[in-house]
Amino acid sequence: MGSGQWHVEKRSTFRNDSIVKEYGTVLETGCLSIIVLGASGDLAKKKTFPALFNLYRQGFLNPDEVHIFGYARTKISDEELRNRIRGYLVDEKNAEQAEALAKFLQLIKYVSGPYDSEEGFEKLDRAISEHEISKNSTEGSSRRLFYLALPPSVYPSVCKMIKTCCMNKSDLGGWTRIVVEKPFGKDLESAEQLSSQIGELFEESQIYRIDHYLGKELVQNMLVLRFANRFFLPLWNRDNIENVQIVFREDFGTEGRGGYFDEYGIIRDIIQNHLLQVLCLVAMEKPISLKPEHIRDEKVKVLQSVVPIKDEEVVLGQYEGYRDDPTVPNESNTPTFATTILRIHNERWEGVPFILKAGKALNSRKAEIRIQFKDVPGDIFKCQKQGRNEFVIRLQPSEAMYMKLTVKQPGLEMHTVQSELDLSYGQRYQGVSIPEAYERLILDTLRGRSSRRCFTGLTKEK
Repeated sequence: MGSGQWHVEKRSTFRNDSIVKEYGTVLETGCLSIIVLGASGDLAKKKTFPALFNLYRQGFLNPDEVHIFGYARTKISDEELRNRIRGYLVDEKNAEQAEALAKFLQLIKYVSGPYDSEEGFEKLDRAISEHEISKNSTEGSSRRLFYLALPPSVYPSVCKMIKTCCMNKSDLGGWTRIVVEKPFGKDLESAEQLSSQIGELFEESQIYRIDHYLGKELVQNMLVLRFANRFFLPLWNRDNIENVQIVFREDFGTEGRGGYFDEYGIIRDIIQNHLLQVLCLVAMEKPISLKPEHIRDEKVKVLQSVVPIKDEEVVLGQYEGYRDDPTVPNESNTPTFATTILRIHNERWEGVPFILKAGKALNSRKAEIRIQFKDVPGDIFKCQKQGRNEFVIRLQPSEAMYMKLTVKQPGLEMHTVQSELDLSYGQRYQGVSIPEAYERLILDTLRGRSSRRCFTGLTKEK
């Protein structure tokens, strides 16, 4: 742990994979097929299909163009899949949404088959092609989005089958895109192997590696807060900030997902992706533009500046009862809680500890960024015991931003108290629906936007 070095993996230049002709770009006019691989699993039921339904309900998926295919090994009918996901999409007592739900479910077709067999994927390709023909799409002009709601162990075989059996037949303005998300491997070797295997099959512009944390509203807001507000610019450095805390807490345990969690643990599951992505946004320098490669480059610079972590600045723990989960090995020592201090060796952050905390089965549920400022020098009001100035960004639940300030308590005496300037999204933006992270990332993928996906091209050496 103490001897690691950051290794930068070169990626090919970002480009739009629509076909550019001599006089411009071919418009995307073909029909859209969204294929959810692993359609019978938890991720698909709880996140992917609800996100697609919300995009449909808000008009981002045109019912005249889109069709949704589920693919998994489970042998069920179209109607059985619809019934399985129905309860995760909407409260059917809501008449308005129930009508939209009924129309949405009719867009879903199910195909069963193994993940390593051409026969199953040829069957899937025939189903997609039938939909494209029914929409009078020119061969090759259609759009195909494959969402891998699957464990990383089957990514290579699935991607190989997609490449062999399910690609567009010609380049006439359409595209094929692959969506994968964390965990992308469980160590450097497996991550590099996965990247190499998928990279041999697809162009870089066809691969979308997503981290759903980057789609959260307040994470999206970080670049705006930092670089569009003048008063933050002179304060955001080691001269004014005492420490930065990035915290993730869950008030529940593994709940039947112990088999997955025990293989990865809280560090791989949360800290090395979600929290490191947030750290990069807090600590990075201003990119020269909002192009994805420029944002990525600044993130990489932050991670390259992180010094090796000291063992004495790491605390690991496991909640009582974790091994009672029947999917967890009896002798497991996998941590369910971790806190560590990262130190960034550069001009802006030298001496400022970045404290990352993550844990399951704790006494509350929240995710937040807490920026603590240094004490006021020459404090004439003797109010340091009331607490430092803080700027807090609550990512979940109940999105909010607030600043803790010392003010005079109303009255005739000179007494100080700590108060807050509070921007709670539920109060300030009443009636405004805050999109789920998966909605935002799927829509960005459909539109060919890559700046919000998890894409640093950076891994940790052993």
